Amino acid sequence: MAKTAVYPGSFDPVTMGHMDLIVRTAGIFDQMVVAVLINSEKKSPLFSLDERVIMLKDACKNIPNVSVECFEGLLVDFVRSKGDAVIIRGLRELMDFEMELQMAQVNRIASGEGGEGIETLFLPTDPKYSHISSSVVREYARYRVPLKDFVPENVLKTMMEKGIVTSTKED
Repeated sequence: MAKTAVYPGSFDPVTMGHMDLIVRTAGIFDQMVVAVLINSEKKSPLFSLDERVIMLKDACKNIPNVSVECFEGLLVDFVRSKGDAVIIRGLRELMDFEMELQMAQVNRIASGEGGEGIETLFLPTDPKYSHISSSVVREYARYRVPLKDFVPENVLKTMMEKGIVTSTKED
């Protein structure tokens, strides 16, 4: 079995759902790489790449077998560079499965001849986080909805420092 897991995403921003998957995956694999996508096509990210990496490193600082790295280009090339590794994807709902299954199949074919490519493992999201996504957090922040249950404390602090949210309390 692969000893390294790669969890890719834009993490703009990292959510409690992301953290749940990171903690659970880190408990299964020897090493885990949280791979932050450098996505030049995303026109208006909430946070810069550096900010996302800093927030993820801070959020993961107490998980010794987790590292945070950036990547650009094909995910399969990045995963291949990690040696014997698998891709981790979280599933919140049925629609996620349809999209993620297609990507997993394409990645497996693209990464190896004869169907011997990189594997993808799906983890269902904890039901208490199934409603949370980075896009929901960005939208709620826009309308000043309290986010303390949606993002890690360090992310909320950064959002407050940037003036993205104004309060940590439920009003």
